[in-house]
Amino acid sequence: MNRRTFIQTATVGVASLAGSRTTLVLAAEKTNWPIGCFNRPWSKWSYDETLDGIQAAGYKLTGLLTGQRGEAFTSSAATPAYIDGLKKRIAQRGLAVNLTSIRFTPEAALEENIADLRKQIENAARLELQFMLTFGVDKSVHYENFYCLMADASVQAEKHGLHIVLKPHGGGSGASEEILRCLEKVGHSNFKIWYDAGNIIYYTGKDPLAELDPIARYVTGFCAKDCPAPKGEVMSQFGTGKVDFKAVFAKLKSIGFNGPIMVEGVKVGATAEETTANARANLQFLERVIASI
Repeated sequence: MNRRTFIQTATVGVASLAGSRTTLVLAAEKTNWPIGCFNRPWSKWSYDETLDGIQAAGYKLTGLLTGQRGEAFTSSAATPAYIDGLKKRIAQRGLAVNLTSIRFTPEAALEENIADLRKQIENAARLELQFMLTFGVDKSVHYENFYCLMADASVQAEKHGLHIVLKPHGGGSGASEEILRCLEKVGHSNFKIWYDAGNIIYYTGKDPLAELDPIARYVTGFCAKDCPAPKGEVMSQFGTGKVDFKAVFAKLKSIGFNGPIMVEGVKVGATAEETTANARANLQFLERVIASI
């Protein structure tokens, strides 16, 4: 090999190596957040129809956000046999499940709610979940008991490898100011946020992007739904409301968020099949947006 050939070969090799490094960097920066779907869009049908719809829509992940007829889910009334059967029903569709909602009665005594929620935590652990979600409370008279209940839940859940998360839902969890107060009052590292940009608009009329900024570092999940205006319809198709999904996701990406994103808002059709088609369209919408950031 003469000197000219050697230099040309070396140059090509260096360029190829640089290209490979660029490819690796781009691959590392690619956003690949898990996208799942809650059961809410199919809540007027049976849970088995719900699971069939979630599977047919193309999801691999689901969560137990709302109650459905005949289902105890992870409530304190659920038996071990029921939970084991529920696990099998979900797995038979090739789905994983990551979250359940916390149930409590704000007017009840704190001790009663603590005892009941500890049982729910045991049931969620048996179902091998990762997250238990609370909607907070509406009335200020219930705030202090709520903080105490979530503080106890955060400790108990951590023992089972579960995480307690708060969803913006008006009242004591309306927007960033109220949410930061919840985090401070609960005072436990196992109490985090699942952001809901649609609910920020629905309950407060505030800008979801601006409200995300002070709390973004505490966000470990995202409840996806759109909303056109305060008290507007949230069971709708993405892109029909005022949530700027791209801007919100870009902000989350900038602070190292890695999902999951769980679809909640879907236009409910006249049939379960129509609802499934709408859920599939919202999945595709999210995939396009995430690929663009």
